[in-house]
Parts: sequence; structure tokens; C-alpha cells
Amino acid sequence: MILVRMAAVVQAAAAFVSTPLVWAQTAPAAAQMCSACHGPKGIATAPDAPHLAGQSAIYTSAQLKAYRSGARKHEVMNVVAKPLSDADIDALSAWYASIKIEVRSP
Repeated sequence: MILVRMAAVVQAAAAFVSTPLVWAQTAPAAAQMCSACHGPKGIATAPDAPHLAGQSAIYTSAQLKAYRSGARKHEVMNVVAKPLSDADIDALSAWYASIKIEVRSP
């Protein structure tokens, strides 16, 4: 199961990297891998992935560090977060927090 999910993440990331998008000029390099599940602008494309756009930088940073250390368990996120440096996590957290989202009542 883990290998199937990781293969899907890698395949989606490879497709993303080959697609030129304007947002990629300002996004941290590590966001390319995130976009496979969380979408290129932080709006999730996978049904079991949360939106990251507009999320608090403090919260996102804490969660990524918990995945990296293994304190928070998720079969894909533990692998994805493992190589991230503190600087990578800070950049990702700040970037996703900077994305403005609009909420509308139904």
C-alpha cells in the first residue's frame, strides 16, 4: 500500500515538474512534491489530503516537524517530510500561509 501511494505521489510530482506554472516561480522547491496531493496552490486534489492554502504557518510547521520526527504518523507524510530541513519547513509554512483563500457560505 505504501509503495502504491508513494508511486502515485512521485508520478504526480513528475507530471507537475514538467508543467510550467506561474506559481512555481515563487513557491519553495519542496512545494513541488506537496502539490501532488495538496494541489499546486494548496487546495487539495486528493480526497484524504487537507488544504494547505491559508493554513497558519505555525500549525503547518509544527505538523511537518511532527511528521519528520515520527511523532505524527502517516505512511506518506512521514516519508515526504523526513528529508525536509528546518529552512524547508519554514519556507513551505510561510508560503502556504501567504496564499489567500476566500470562504463563502452555502
